[in-house]
Amino acid sequence: MDSGPDPTPNETPATRHKCSACFKQYKKKEHLVEHMRVSYHSVHEPKCGVCKKHCKSFESVREHLMGPLPKANCAKIYSARGCDLCLNVFDSTEARDAHKELCRLSPASSGPPTTNLKFVENGSPLDMEISGLPSAGDGNEVSKVVALDCEMVGGGSDGSLDLCARVCIIDEKENVIFHSYVIPQIPVTNYRFEVTGITEENLKDAMPLKLVQEKVQEILFNGESIWKIRLDGGKARILVGHELEHDLCCLRLNYPDHLIRDTAKYRPLMKTNLISHSLKYLTQTYLGQFSLANMDQPYLINCGRTSFHKWYDIQSGVHDPYEDSVAAMRLYKRMRAQVHQPAEALTLSGSLHDPWIQKQVEKMTPDALLEISRSNYRCWCLDSGQPI
Repeated sequence: MDSGPDPTPNETPATRHKCSACFKQYKKKEHLVEHMRVSYHSVHEPKCGVCKKHCKSFESVREHLMGPLPKANCAKIYSARGCDLCLNVFDSTEARDAHKELCRLSPASSGPPTTNLKFVENGSPLDMEISGLPSAGDGNEVSKVVALDCEMVGGGSDGSLDLCARVCIIDEKENVIFHSYVIPQIPVTNYRFEVTGITEENLKDAMPLKLVQEKVQEILFNGESIWKIRLDGGKARILVGHELEHDLCCLRLNYPDHLIRDTAKYRPLMKTNLISHSLKYLTQTYLGQFSLANMDQPYLINCGRTSFHKWYDIQSGVHDPYEDSVAAMRLYKRMRAQVHQPAEALTLSGSLHDPWIQKQVEKMTPDALLEISRSNYRCWCLDSGQPI
């Protein structure tokens, strides 16, 4: 059977175009360009500290390094010189060990006392009639970022309706700036004491929801007009939390998306299928050493460890809104502290409809394509924060 002419001695194999982010290869350059346009690779994506492969989330990086089928060379180097929390790889085990002492955080100290608590503002229990918080026009230093967490009791005939009964707001330094029990607008039918620790006595002299709304808005708006907040934020504060949409809904408040930093919705912190992790899991995984005693033996072997002890744990009993607010703030500051190279002015999205631009882009190298590619989320490093 004729199999066609034999290749000439000078003939070279077909050129493969390799993506600089995920390392996928394509036969045609236009296919690589299209891949970069729809994949949203960017310099802000989490990546392996060994081979520099880009992943959609830190969970994907963990699977690449420690999963059931890890990349052998990367797993070997990571197990010897990698940090289990931030996933960075260091030049030596000594440098790794010194870093881990700073990377591993201990649980937050106790928040304000809850016995006979009416509410706390700026760290001190106060009466109902008080002056407002310091604003950007005052001489006091004002935190640009605050974290919020609420505890819910149950309402309705079956107690399944979430009602805000306790709210806590902290600043970047983990100081309490507002903490109060809240009187729901409808009767409570289930206090959920095992989780909330809230009793009928706690809510007897609590603050009405309407007044809590005013206090929370006063803190968040920071004296800025609503139109300015919706436009570019102005002096308004960035709001950090976990599943903030639910907390704000129970408080019956709205806040612009561009000022919200939700650890449940931040793509690098989500599962590989873009499902949210619990705050408890994120705290254990990214802030403190956690127990692997119940995990499969192959996973432990790939990690290069036989056991871990618990170091930073939250929500192990009664949920504390101060503790949860601190955990969310620390996660935000850790993600914000990542350093990424500056972005280029040209972007792939929306720029390929012009045939001339398409041809120019196809002449670019894979590395140059990655530099102008943009992620489909806003990286928290753009908030220009300092390391935690």
